[in-house]
Amino acid sequence: MAAGDKPTSFDIAALAGVSQPTVSRALRGDRTVSAATRLRIEAIAAQLNYKVDKNASALRRGSTSTLALLFFEDPAPDGSRINPFFLSMLGSILHTCGARGYDLLTSFQQLSADWHVDYEDSRKADGLILLGYGDFDDYSRRLDQLVAQGTHFVRWGSADPAHPGTVIGCDNLGGGRDAGQHLIDRGRRSIAFLGDASSHYPESRDRYRGLTAALQASGLPVDPGLQVDALSSEASGYDAASRLLARGIAFDGIFAASDMIALGAMRALAEAGLSVPGDVAIIGFDDIPAASLAQPPLTTIRQDYARAGELLVDMLIRRINRRETAPALLPPELVVRKSS
Repeated sequence: MAAGDKPTSFDIAALAGVSQPTVSRALRGDRTVSAATRLRIEAIAAQLNYKVDKNASALRRGSTSTLALLFFEDPAPDGSRINPFFLSMLGSILHTCGARGYDLLTSFQQLSADWHVDYEDSRKADGLILLGYGDFDDYSRRLDQLVAQGTHFVRWGSADPAHPGTVIGCDNLGGGRDAGQHLIDRGRRSIAFLGDASSHYPESRDRYRGLTAALQASGLPVDPGLQVDALSSEASGYDAASRLLARGIAFDGIFAASDMIALGAMRALAEAGLSVPGDVAIIGFDDIPAASLAQPPLTTIRQDYARAGELLVDMLIRRINRRETAPALLPPELVVRKSS
């Protein structure tokens, strides 16, 4: 390379003793290149002040080097319309996209429109990451359309084999079992569940199934009257706890399907003159930032949002490159605080 010439990937290949395609794969984060080779190539690229021309690379591959992240609109207390759990995941998704050489577009899912028209088919993005879904029975029909149209997508949610697409999710059944067992270990014998337990909300349903499994394993009754539907918002949690109290069925523990529901329930219990955890122990699910700031701080089941974001990006890239993918379940973690 002559002095003053702009370095190329072929220059890097010659210095690294590898092929030019290997350099290209390494610089876009392709994991088929060994870590040692990738580090050597990245070091040489830095020494030469080599910059990847994303536009030229995209033209060669027939891609945009861009992924689209679509949020489902949720009622959030701060007006953001994004579930706080997904906000925690966003940083990991952005970091992983950057590390893999991809840009990221973000938007809300518009259920009245065709997502693929706005993104993949119009060449704005190579594939979609979907977070949140509302009523899954309605949502799954949209997913079926994306599958039929050949759209590359992955989503966070329930990893039921019958559901469309590649899914990264939490072991909700195991998390529900851990939540129930924790309350049982704390001496609670009549445990309510606040959250939808139907096919409309499969993650919440699996958390309820985990609770019932823990109750049954301990020889405790499962009272259908202690299950109250609730969506993932503080307002819904407050309403569900108020309806539970109005039923007049004795309970000494609550497992809420999300932290947002649990925070609303704690407010309803306080207004009813019940202490937490003295009268009622309560546990949530997600470990959003507000959980540790509640009074008392909320015991919860933590989902690994950092690993989730990384897997969502990597699985989507695999789909874009037509490589095999499979659903992945991340293990939950019990975080014990003063609400239980």
